Amino acid sequence: MTDEPDFTIGIEEEYLLVNTETCALAEAPKALMEDCIAELGDQVTPEFLQCQIEVGTRVCKTIAEAREDLRRLRATVAEKAAIHGLAPIAVSCHPVADWKEQHHTDKDRYNDLERALAGVARRMLICGMHVHVGIPDPDQRIDLMAQLSYFLPHLLAMSTSSPFWQGVDTGLASYRLTVFDNLPRTGLPPRFESWSDYERSVGALVRLGLIEDATKIWWDLRPSARFPTLETRICDVSPRLEHALSIAALTQCITRMLWRLAGLNQRWRVYERFLVGENRWRAQRYGVNEGLIDFGRKALVPFPDLLDELITFVEPDAALLGCLNEVHAARDVIANGTSADRQRRVHDTALAEGKTPEAAVVAVIRSLIEEYNADL
Repeated sequence: MTDEPDFTIGIEEEYLLVNTETCALAEAPKALMEDCIAELGDQVTPEFLQCQIEVGTRVCKTIAEAREDLRRLRATVAEKAAIHGLAPIAVSCHPVADWKEQHHTDKDRYNDLERALAGVARRMLICGMHVHVGIPDPDQRIDLMAQLSYFLPHLLAMSTSSPFWQGVDTGLASYRLTVFDNLPRTGLPPRFESWSDYERSVGALVRLGLIEDATKIWWDLRPSARFPTLETRICDVSPRLEHALSIAALTQCITRMLWRLAGLNQRWRVYERFLVGENRWRAQRYGVNEGLIDFGRKALVPFPDLLDELITFVEPDAALLGCLNEVHAARDVIANGTSADRQRRVHDTALAEGKTPEAAVVAVIRSLIEEYNADL
């Protein structure tokens, strides 16, 4: 067995900017980005659309470090946005905004992306959360990627925050994935036998000039093109900071648990993408409310039971990584609902109180602003 990886963690989040009075989507003024960059340096960047802003933590040894850094990033963006009458919301879709009215950021990378992907790129009015876990050995990254794919639907289910799209309740907990899956090179990752196998596959597209590098591969889970990490990309962004940290802690601990099994000459069974894809759809459609398939038991299992089982699996790893509290706190998502559940509750309550559909949506957005600031 190779030396234990450090399992460092990094979190990237994308936010939408809204007008604090109207709650309508708003483009980031140049001065706002300049203020944020002056304070946060390269930890903040513009995103594809001008109404988005992206932050990324430093490389953190523990979830406690990640909390401190992510809280600082969220608080700084909120502080600088307020100067311009704006507020960030950590949600994967704005409930009513129309993608046709948005403009993409004028950068070479984004201009190239818009030319290459055309109308598919222009619909990308979505935000996500990416979690990096440090795995220095590239072959180990590939081996763990195949096993970790099984748990991607579990992570997605807890993160779901995009039930509305252009003023319509889609019936889905994560409509974001419906939009994102229109891009090429998305979805569950293929299975590779080794790092060299992965490099050959990516290299085939690079040599043909179809992509310039592996950053144009947008699977739900991928070896990072920039860092020696596995990057989990399936999650919606979480309005609540503490929920984001619980999901990140679970991602870190599941990765270590799978590494630990290898030392016992065990491994998690790698199921067909077709089967894991069914759970991915169930998570996308229902969040934590209708359960996922346990393929070992050949049964549909309620999500609270799956989460309890998962927490038991990773408790030894959470103890060693110093994030037991955050892992146990994942149960709060079950107790109080995902963001998608909470948004629907706010919306339905507003309608029941006699508010107009437009006012009900504004109530949802105001609740998202409040949740963003609740843990800062």
